[in-house]
Order: sequence, then C-alpha cells, then structure tokens
Amino acid sequence: MLNKDYQSIMGILEAIQKIRICISPFTSSDEFFANSIHFDAAMMNFIVIGEMVERLSDQFKERHNHIDWYKIKGFRNIIAHNYFGINSESMRKKSGKLLIHIF
Repeated sequence: MLNKDYQSIMGILEAIQKIRICISPFTSSDEFFANSIHFDAAMMNFIVIGEMVERLSDQFKERHNHIDWYKIKGFRNIIAHNYFGINSESMRKKSGKLLIHIF
C-alpha cells in the first residue's frame, strides 16, 4: 500500500469515528437534524471521506473494487452541493448505509 493510500484510509477511518460520535446521542433523524452542531459536524466528515476517496490511488481502488468508491464520492457531492436541500431522514438512512458499506 502506498503511503498516500495509507494516509487516506486513516483519514477515512477517523472521519467515520467522528460521524459515529456525532450520530450516537440521537434516537431520531429529526432530533439529529435539529442539532445543527452535530449535524453539521457529521456532514462535514462525510465530505472529508469523499475527499479522501479521491486521493486513493487507482490501484488501491481496483484491489478493493467491492467498495463502490463512486457512490461514496457521489454522497460527498450531494452534501457539498445541495446542503440546504438535505432531508434529515434520507441523510440518516444514506449515512448509515454508507458506513456499513465502507466496512
């Protein structure tokens, strides 16, 4: 594994942990969405994950082609370019699926 790939994967894992911390206190998506500090922090970390995916080498992505890197990057784009149109329930479901998909 290239050093660049290692650093990107470590950045992804750190962002996942931060997202889990941000989401964990809430039992509903509405409650999560209403807390702008936790919601914004979680969304920013999904953007970080998308940016780290972009830095991974093509060889790394090909070796780990069971992960849909395109969808991960696409999720980042949804958040970054449609931030004020984000639906809390949809984001909670998609974020949960994305975290499961990464592992």
